[in-house]
Amino acid sequence: MKKYVYLLAMLFAFQSYAQKDKTVFELNPSQSMLMTGKGIGQDGAINPYKDGNSIAMIKNLGENEFSIRVQRDGKIIKQTTLAAGKATKIALAKGSELYFDTEQKATVKLEFMDGLN
Repeated sequence: MKKYVYLLAMLFAFQSYAQKDKTVFELNPSQSMLMTGKGIGQDGAINPYKDGNSIAMIKNLGENEFSIRVQRDGKIIKQTTLAAGKATKIALAKGSELYFDTEQKATVKLEFMDGLN
């Protein structure tokens, strides 16, 4: 019985670790990464609220700043810089695209919340 409990604990820990990794992204120098907004196979992250308004919770886990850009229909709606160790929330309207741009290596944690349509 102890073996089964131990095995279940290991599986739970592995699942939690794997889910955590899906929210953390490594950006290389001079990289622009589409995070969400274009669809399956193109987005870096899956926004479970893409069919409505949502909120992107973004935390800079790295040592360098990076830029956050929100576009819609090819036009920049919002652009801001996030300093190392800081966090922010960005409102995303349905159909908008979220990009991270950096000139230096960056590590970013990204999660989504319902925007309360």
